[in-house]
Amino acid sequence: MTQLQVTIEGISDGQRIAEEFAFGIRTEDTPFTFGPNISPAMNWDAGPAGTKSYAIIMHDRSVPTVFDDANQERKTIPADQARMDFMHWVLVDIPTSTTSLPKGAESDAVVPKGKATGESAHGVRGANDFGMFMAGNPDMAGNYGGYDGPAPPWNDELMHEYVFTVFALDAESLELDGVFSGADARAAMEGHILASGSVTGTYTLNPALL
Repeated sequence: MTQLQVTIEGISDGQRIAEEFAFGIRTEDTPFTFGPNISPAMNWDAGPAGTKSYAIIMHDRSVPTVFDDANQERKTIPADQARMDFMHWVLVDIPTSTTSLPKGAESDAVVPKGKATGESAHGVRGANDFGMFMAGNPDMAGNYGGYDGPAPPWNDELMHEYVFTVFALDAESLELDGVFSGADARAAMEGHILASGSVTGTYTLNPALL
């Protein structure tokens, strides 16, 4: 498969993601508060012949599968606990005329109840996974579209890894309707990926890992 060259302004592969891109940050007074949550500027190579659209998926591949002890005083989430993918950004049906997104294009703040899913100025937004964690909070519950940045448990002993991937697809549209997930997008892309490229950044709210 062809590799796309992907660059993200302010995020180098294997390096810490800056707080301006984070949903959650740590301060001197609290282990967690809302961050600027700005989506980073991205650029990528034009896809190979036959490319009809692009898609972007950003996911955290380090999320614990059990959250019972998450963000609990005097408890920790061990580094060897089983992990799963957590979607932070799902954007499909990006036209081939677009090979970059400016800073703040898909988020410029934390939005209670989430940003809109569906058609946007840059493509079609799926729902990221923040909705499942906000379900019990009436002030925040909703479907979270667009970009929402890192916000790992502050007592997790594992450094989290966030993978930004751009896919070049041979389909103009994935024909995903309604509120669809990152898993739905991945399934719809199967058999249509001509090229891809990624950048992986790290982030933690655990001061012991900094």
